[in-house]
Amino acid sequence: MTDDLLIIGGGPVGATLALALKNYGLRVTVLEARHPATGARDARTLALSEGSRLILGRLGVWSRLAPYATPIETIHISQRGRLGRAMLRAEEEGQEALGYVLPYAELGAALDDALAAAEDIRVEFGVRATALETSDDAATVTVEQNGATKKFSARLAVIADGGRSLDALPGMKRETREYGHTALVGHVECELPHNNIAYERFTPQGPVALLPEGATGYALVWTATPDEAARLAQLPEAQFLAELHKHFGDRVGAFRAIAGRATFPLRLVTLRPVTAPHVVAIGNAAQTLHPVAGQGFNLGLRDAWQLALIARETAAESVGGAEMLRRYQSGRRVDTGGGIFFTDFLARVFANDWPGWGAARGAGLALLELCAPARHFVSRKMSFGAKG
Repeated sequence: MTDDLLIIGGGPVGATLALALKNYGLRVTVLEARHPATGARDARTLALSEGSRLILGRLGVWSRLAPYATPIETIHISQRGRLGRAMLRAEEEGQEALGYVLPYAELGAALDDALAAAEDIRVEFGVRATALETSDDAATVTVEQNGATKKFSARLAVIADGGRSLDALPGMKRETREYGHTALVGHVECELPHNNIAYERFTPQGPVALLPEGATGYALVWTATPDEAARLAQLPEAQFLAELHKHFGDRVGAFRAIAGRATFPLRLVTLRPVTAPHVVAIGNAAQTLHPVAGQGFNLGLRDAWQLALIARETAAESVGGAEMLRRYQSGRRVDTGGGIFFTDFLARVFANDWPGWGAARGAGLALLELCAPARHFVSRKMSFGAKG
């Protein structure tokens, strides 16, 4: 039997799409490479925008997640060794928070349970997609599952969090731009309470972010050259904390502990176009962004939500057709393009020491602090995307 939608990847983006289609009369199958409960061991941390919280609320899972989420009420933006700083505040926007810091494992578990409870959504675990082909009326995905080869067909194949094993996608080209930096992540405990303040501090080596997580700690994202990040990851704890304090400064007091150090390379990856006949890519499969300003994951959730809204309005026999895909690509162009431009701009302009640029950046931050409409504009875009 041919499904209406076949979602390759059951992570947060793919699960969001599937749950947003629940009870709308569409045949939906999710193909997920991991086995059940594997996601519970994932130690990553996510920065959720206010817009993403609203989406998760509409899916009925936010009430379960709220106890694990740390609100970001203020964002403090500065550059090391230069004048100028800006503060974005949730109260100025009439919001309880500008965003939230949430353990990936909790989000994954909540979405997995919601999928399991949805009677009209089929989830196949332990599935590795190996090939994708299209015809005039459907897409067919070849997979490996439990040592056997199978085929699944649908009017629309959606490449979400998964699909990394697909070497080539029909009519689509992946472009990669290396930033030449690596992100070191982990959880740090500090001397002073975080008071729900997130710090984004720009240095000539790249940005360093501290996002409030839990009662007294922060999720750390420290950008460095690949060699430097590798060195930092291997340092004894006391030496690492001393170097972090020297790099970041005194705003949160002494750093007392670090856990879960890991590194990953930073690059901008885009797929052009994101649609082909009976195929669409969303989330990280469509674009992978620099983590500055925390836009990538939230952009992926908005991809999923927008696609679900269009699928709901489309007759089942027209799902995956040219008009539906045109509507999706047109509707996402501004938000996706704006998110890519914004993060790429920050990563390039604030991560260098060109003569005169430090003073210009400081002046820009000072103007942002002084201009309420500008702060409102930036806060809205960070909370709800380029169309917010």
